[in-house]
Amino acid sequence: MKVIVASLNPAKIEAARLALEQIFPDNRCQVSGLAVPSGVAEQPMSDTETLTGARNRALAARAARPEASLWIGMEGGIDRIQQQSMTFAWIQVLGPGLDNAARSASLTLPPFVARAVAEGEELGHAMDRLFNLSNCKQQGGAIGVLTRHLLDRRRVYRDTLILALAPLLSPAPYALPATQTSPLPGSRDSASD
Repeated sequence: MKVIVASLNPAKIEAARLALEQIFPDNRCQVSGLAVPSGVAEQPMSDTETLTGARNRALAARAARPEASLWIGMEGGIDRIQQQSMTFAWIQVLGPGLDNAARSASLTLPPFVARAVAEGEELGHAMDRLFNLSNCKQQGGAIGVLTRHLLDRRRVYRDTLILALAPLLSPAPYALPATQTSPLPGSRDSASD
């Protein structure tokens, strides 16, 4: 299976490789990166702008490499929620019969980092400057730095990509009409939980 990640960022490419190894342990997936525009600001500053960037990247990758099986757009963004700046990512996947997205977990930014971003600095650059790092966004990212590497960008993006690929993993439930109310044959009835 040929998979295109709409980025040359090693952390994003590795996240896709890790997710696909879990999903398809018996199939060799050829994962490669491709630089494409997001069509949004270098640092998206809302949930909607971030999702738009991820979708634009996946669409651009599909247009540039139509022979692939899957196209993945990953976009990190920031949004303000209840006076706190939070960073997160949207991951958009496209494939034959597949058009789905998932949002990652969110991380609250420290006030001095949030201020730098609000003043126009891209999060990765702000983290490098404020924490005396070099190119952290292509490594563990702000997630790694602020969780003391208990989590990192690769693992959070890996898990989010698995969520975005749920319709590929479990196609039957996603094929049901919205009016379906009874459980699928062989599934547990949620009322018994």
